[in-house]
Amino acid sequence: MNIVCIGSGNVGWHLASHLAEADFSIQQIVSRTTDHARKLGQLVNAPFTTNMAEIMPDADIYLYAVPDDQLPNIITQNPIKTGIHCHTAGSLSRELFAGKVENYGVFYPLQTFSKQKQIDFQNIPILLEASNKSTLKTLHKLAAHLSSQILETNFEQRQQLHLAAVFACNFSNSLFAIADKLLKEVNLPFDLLLPLIRETVEKVSLLKPEEAQTGPAARSDTNVIAHHLSMLEIEPRLQNLYRIMTEIIQEKRK
Repeated sequence: MNIVCIGSGNVGWHLASHLAEADFSIQQIVSRTTDHARKLGQLVNAPFTTNMAEIMPDADIYLYAVPDDQLPNIITQNPIKTGIHCHTAGSLSRELFAGKVENYGVFYPLQTFSKQKQIDFQNIPILLEASNKSTLKTLHKLAAHLSSQILETNFEQRQQLHLAAVFACNFSNSLFAIADKLLKEVNLPFDLLLPLIRETVEKVSLLKPEEAQTGPAARSDTNVIAHHLSMLEIEPRLQNLYRIMTEIIQEKRK
C-alpha cells in the first residue's frame, strides 16, 4: 500500500514514521515547510515537495495531517482525484472531500503528539469514517497495522470525543504549566508534582473521575479554599479559575 503523507507536523511526523516502520511504502512527503519536509522524508526514506502541483498521482492513500484551518484549502489544491483521501482531524467532517474525490474518509488517532517524544501506537484509539464500505475496509486494514484499538464512529461521536480530549489533555497540560509557574515563584521544581500526577492518572483507570476526586473543594474545606483564593489575589484570572473549578467540583459532589 503506497501512501502520500501531506503534512510534516507532530501528527504527520508520527504517522509517517510508524507507517514506514510497519512496512508501508511512504511514496512522498508533502509540506509547506521545506526543512520539516526534508527531515521527515529522510526519516522515512521518501522524496518530498512543498508544491501541491507535484504530488505523486499513483498512491493508494493520501493522508492529510495538517492544521484544521488549512485543511479545506489544501484539499482543494490537491490535483489528484484517484486513491483514498483521508484527514486526521478530530473536529472536521469527512464531507470536506465530498464532490472532489470518490473515496474518502477520516483516520483520527486520539493522542497528543510531540516530535520530541517517541510513542507506542499499539494502544492509541484510531477512529475511522469512510464514504463507502470498500474505503472503510482499507482504512481499517491500515489502522490494524498500527493499533489494536480501532473504532468506527460517526461525526457527532468524534466531535464529542475531541471536545472531551481537549478538557482531559490540553486543558490539563495548561494547568500543569500554571502549577509549574507557581512552584518557580518559590524556587521549587515541578518534578515534586510528578508522583501526584501519575497517581491521579492511575486512579481514573480504576475509578470513575467523580469517585477519584479529592482536595479542599471535594471535602468543602472552606478555610483552605479561602486561603488559596487570598494567595491568588495578585493573579485575578487564576483566582477566578480556582473559584470556578472549586464550584464545579462542589456541584458534582452534591
